[in-house]
Amino acid sequence: MEELKKKRFWWGLLLVWGPWLPTLIGLASAFRGILTEKATGLAVVVGGLAETFVLVGVISTLAFQIVAIVFFIRAFESSHWFRNFFSVVSIFFSVLLLLLISSFVWLSRIKGAHGW
Repeated sequence: MEELKKKRFWWGLLLVWGPWLPTLIGLASAFRGILTEKATGLAVVVGGLAETFVLVGVISTLAFQIVAIVFFIRAFESSHWFRNFFSVVSIFFSVLLLLLISSFVWLSRIKGAHGW
């Protein structure tokens, strides 16, 4: 049983932290565009995030995060405080990424509906 919980923990780590790399690259690209072109506004940031989430795929990222949260919750064990701590931190960042994706989708729908 211990080995199964250990596998769930490592799969959870991979699923949570994997999508963060392209997300950070997309954010850096968006802010680099703002600085070099002196562009301002929400449209510039949304454009940079669009590149990222098209690359990664919104659906796969959502699925990864949800599965990772389930893995982390099922990997909790009272005798492994460090694993539990890292699981809680990873769940926090997973929820944060889900909120970022939800905000992106919401802002994209508003932009499309209002023709900004």
